Amino acid sequence: MTSLAINLWICGGVTAGCWLASVATREYSWVDRVWSIVPVAYLWVFAARSDSPRVTLVAALVTVWGVRLTFNFARRGGYAPGGEDYRWGIIRGRIPGWAFALFNLLFIAIYQNVLLLAIALPAWTMAANPRPLGAYDVAAAILFFGLLAGETVADQQRWNFHRLNPSGGVLDAGLFRYSRHPNYFFEISQWWVVFAFAVISAGTPLLWTGMGAVLLTLLFLGSTAFTEWVTKSRHPEFEDYRRTTSMLVPWRPRTDGR
Repeated sequence: MTSLAINLWICGGVTAGCWLASVATREYSWVDRVWSIVPVAYLWVFAARSDSPRVTLVAALVTVWGVRLTFNFARRGGYAPGGEDYRWGIIRGRIPGWAFALFNLLFIAIYQNVLLLAIALPAWTMAANPRPLGAYDVAAAILFFGLLAGETVADQQRWNFHRLNPSGGVLDAGLFRYSRHPNYFFEISQWWVVFAFAVISAGTPLLWTGMGAVLLTLLFLGSTAFTEWVTKSRHPEFEDYRRTTSMLVPWRPRTDGR
């Protein structure tokens, strides 16, 4: 059985497990609970079935990513009972029960799990094009660690803010002075770097396995827009922050709101 076939079976099993768990518990964040785990498994399956040191390198990098993200998710209570993403509750309260059940099956369970496999698929391209490691790989690995460090700092700044402000508010200091969601920017960028390893391996950016990074970017853009809509309804002062601060890409704050 090929590495892709093995990962397709894993994806199918995890998808079914997440959906069944959500139906049984009426909590709908089970994909969130495996978000930092299953991509690591997919990468190591590709690595185990490949002779490419590049795949092993990327698997190791993604493992560090997964460990850090798992820790951050755990300390926020994501694995505890009742640790559901608050946005699912808002959506559930605004659409009929049957519509949310369909949304849970098609988007939360199936689409998001397929996406988690898709972002790991550049490793399949690397395995099929086992070029020796070179300077570009070193540069990509350094960039990956830089982005990982940026996300770590952003998550720590948000953690510190919420510990000091348990009732919420608008975080506009540190990295959040330059981006409303720097943690999202660094997260997305790391998976574009994973795709960059495939580009280095294949010698071309025209690869269908880059669709995972594209779909991840689109998912975060949609999720960010919804999150900000909720935040604005709870904290009207967020609108002033939104007018002066870049949404994702860190940039110098605008002083005139333009």
